[in-house]
Amino acid sequence: MSIALVILLIIIVIIVALVLFGMVGFNKLRKADIAAQESLGGIDVQLTRRADLIPNLVNTVKGYAAHESGVFEEVARARGAVAQAAQNGTVEQKAAADQAMTGALGRLFAVAENYPDLKASTNFMQLQAELSDTENKLSFARQFYNDAVSRLNQLVQTIPWMFFSGIAGVKARDFYQAPEGQQAPPQVQF
Repeated sequence: MSIALVILLIIIVIIVALVLFGMVGFNKLRKADIAAQESLGGIDVQLTRRADLIPNLVNTVKGYAAHESGVFEEVARARGAVAQAAQNGTVEQKAAADQAMTGALGRLFAVAENYPDLKASTNFMQLQAELSDTENKLSFARQFYNDAVSRLNQLVQTIPWMFFSGIAGVKARDFYQAPEGQQAPPQVQF
């Protein structure tokens, strides 16, 4: 073999290796972005599930505490905000709507505390258990999203993957955080 042929083969191997490396980098970033997007969808699913449970819970409590209309209106507003944020809101809007719903539910349960017959109602207990299950799933979905965003952001901000982020159309995402001053959940005692 001639030296020119060896050099040509080395150049071809290097070019193929670079192309393969570029494809791997592109795919790795796109997969991380899709995982973050999918995990945000998980939050939306749980927010929507929680919003769907609210009317049943409100109607159950209304039967016992019809005079507490302010609480019911607040829950209805918060539910609407959650539904809208789950459809097309930013991560910050979803977090704010989520926090507003948590506060409204806390006040709803505080009203329910004043009605022992309501607390003993099978329907109320079942709805409360479903809501508690949904809250746990929502908490998991938030953590899962933040984990996916962490992986994506690490890739986008570290060498060599950061060089492919523009080509892949991927950028760092925001974490799901509670609005400022709202990190602690409301305290509701039964």
